[in-house]
Amino acid sequence: MQKEISLHHQKVTYTLRKSLRARRMRLSVNCDGAVMVTTPYYFHDSLIERFITEKSRWLLSKIAFFQKFSGQIIVQHGLNDYYANKAKAYQLAVGRISHFNETYQYAFNRIGIRNQRTRWGSCSRKGNLNFNYKIIFLPVRLADYIIVHELCHVQEFNHSRKFWDLVSRVFPDHQDIRRELRRIRIGIT
Repeated sequence: MQKEISLHHQKVTYTLRKSLRARRMRLSVNCDGAVMVTTPYYFHDSLIERFITEKSRWLLSKIAFFQKFSGQIIVQHGLNDYYANKAKAYQLAVGRISHFNETYQYAFNRIGIRNQRTRWGSCSRKGNLNFNYKIIFLPVRLADYIIVHELCHVQEFNHSRKFWDLVSRVFPDHQDIRRELRRIRIGIT
């Protein structure tokens, strides 16, 4: 249900979702600036509005933050897209890791594909490489950078100078690529 509230002379539209499973109120701002309030089913509107008002500074700062990225690429897909594209993302990751590992020769444990809200990839201490399935929607150069970045974490589990030297073997322009990647926001519907 769409609702509107006035905060510091600014109208904010939000989606109210009442849930039988919710135990507390939750306020979130999506990367496209959409505001969502989730509450237990029985909460009264006045309590909800008071909650939003108390969080108004945080809420308005998040809305302003995401407005800075207006017009930039936002990768937004739902759960069905994850299931439909997981195998394709896995094949991409396996193929590109095989290609780049000819340069690095690192031993890793396994490759996983996830549906993450905020990360493109990760490497665990056990040497598990995980990638967001949405890498298949990125330009090849950016997807390759993410794969190399996580592969290098197998050797250097930090962002030290040594780590960036490893990344530079394949991507000497990694700083430019990172700037380009920061323009893309991962979202979920």
